[in-house]
Amino acid sequence: MTHTTADQPTGRPSGALVPVLAFAGIVVAVMQTLLVPVIKDLPQLLSTAPSNATWVLTSTLLAGAVATPIMGRLGDLYGKRRMLLASLAVMVVGALVSGFTDALLPMIVGRALQGFAMGAIPLGIGLMRDMLPRERLGSAMALMSSSIGVGGGLALPAAALVAEHADWHALFFGAAGLGALSIVLTLLVVPESPARAGGSFDLPGAIGLSAGLVLLLLPITKGSDWGWSSGTTLGLFAASAVVLVLWGLYELRVAAPLVDLRTTARREVLLTNLASIMVGVSFYVVSLVLPQLLQLPAATGYGLGQSMVVAGLCAAPLGLTMMFTAPVYARLSARFGPKVTLIMGLLIIAIGYGGGLGLMDAPWQTVITSVILGAGIGLAYSSLPALIVGAVPASETGAANGLNTLMRSIGTSVSSAVIGMVLANTAQHVNGLAIPTMHGFRLSFLIATGAVTVGLLLALFLPGQRPSAKPQLRASSEEDANLERAEEILRGFRGRVLDAEGTPVARAKVTLIDRRGRQAGATLSAEDGSYVLAVPARGPYVVAARAMGHAPHASSATHPGEERPVDLDLSLPAETVSA
Repeated sequence: MTHTTADQPTGRPSGALVPVLAFAGIVVAVMQTLLVPVIKDLPQLLSTAPSNATWVLTSTLLAGAVATPIMGRLGDLYGKRRMLLASLAVMVVGALVSGFTDALLPMIVGRALQGFAMGAIPLGIGLMRDMLPRERLGSAMALMSSSIGVGGGLALPAAALVAEHADWHALFFGAAGLGALSIVLTLLVVPESPARAGGSFDLPGAIGLSAGLVLLLLPITKGSDWGWSSGTTLGLFAASAVVLVLWGLYELRVAAPLVDLRTTARREVLLTNLASIMVGVSFYVVSLVLPQLLQLPAATGYGLGQSMVVAGLCAAPLGLTMMFTAPVYARLSARFGPKVTLIMGLLIIAIGYGGGLGLMDAPWQTVITSVILGAGIGLAYSSLPALIVGAVPASETGAANGLNTLMRSIGTSVSSAVIGMVLANTAQHVNGLAIPTMHGFRLSFLIATGAVTVGLLLALFLPGQRPSAKPQLRASSEEDANLERAEEILRGFRGRVLDAEGTPVARAKVTLIDRRGRQAGATLSAEDGSYVLAVPARGPYVVAARAMGHAPHASSATHPGEERPVDLDLSLPAETVSA
């Protein structure tokens, strides 16, 4: 039988918790973006062919995709702060490896190690979910979720400035320094989460998911080079489908899966993850198009002839606006719910891309496009973790948000491949150089608009969430999350935890165990001893309670599966002290 441990935090969260975790997210975004200004020069810098140089970017993407759900699950099992520190430490090592080499293979290894830092985003969201009071959680998760865009927007001009005026290796040393600073701040400010999931780490599941993701993302990122109809590309897509299907069947049979596919298959989780792919596509299109448009020579007739640094500054409002939408999102979500804010964000993105089709004639117009898109993407990104947190058990938030972050990464990968192919196929060749055309830029914006439309349709089918007087999906601890969720589902167990004399026991740990001995839910009793636990399905369960100063107690109960709670009080006997 598996149990969830809930050790007390190593310290109370301070007011600096949210900024420190958001800074970790920004550091990850900087790591992802720092090579954008020198992409076109990588073959020369590494003395290799352009097709080989792309592996410097592809390796980071693949490592991040593999690490994100795995680090989320490890965080749920062994501590989110511990795994956050591990992710940042691996990133620092990778940055130093890349900083001291001019050879292709060590550079690829270093960039792959840097990709492991992608797990910091879901781990940070999970820490906030476990540690923060409900009145702060909405805006905090929004800021953490938006940090990937904020860091990217701020890193572009900074990286361009460094690349223009210093040796390009300074980019990696700067990233290593930021990573080291984030580690120190995390050690000083962030306490360990008390929440732990039951079970053990699913190593075969991790290997299977890693293999499936690599086989899927490899042809997506390299398809333009290999040819989309080539045997290699089609063979890898087919292999990924076989591996992922077999992995899914295995995950459904194992007692403690890496990803609970039954939870993932819930309508709200599935639709949110699919919408996340579309948001990822829309975010990356503007990041690919605007810098190129701004830097193309004016002699082309449509290029804006700006320097690398000016191009980065014009794109920076994208990230800055995302940062400023976090507190706006918190107020909107509290009033309307995260589903409505997601829909609003997608509508604003559609307006940004639609208007951007006619705003490509001057640098100031690209700034307007960046601001509008930043506001929409910020609202959309901020809504995603709230939707996920509200739909999964508290002990699975790390893994579930890790999977959601993975969906966004898949969106950016697809976007990179598709837009790269579009720009290449519509380019005009001048003196042997492929120059992107205005037709290609506008077609890219139309593709982004189409992706946003699909995301909007998916969001419309999300279950509605009634706004209430209390903030939506903001829980200070496990009992608040289960109370809110059970109030909406009305299917579960409820009652009070009492001592032998009938006095309410506050902060008692109440655990729900299913027929297979797996934890199906956990909560803490309120000040009046009350608890509420939602059940995933009908059937027999064991409801166990324990509290300091009392002996543990477990009761067997069966839930009929109807949309109503079953009353079950738990009486804790006094703790016996042996001589």
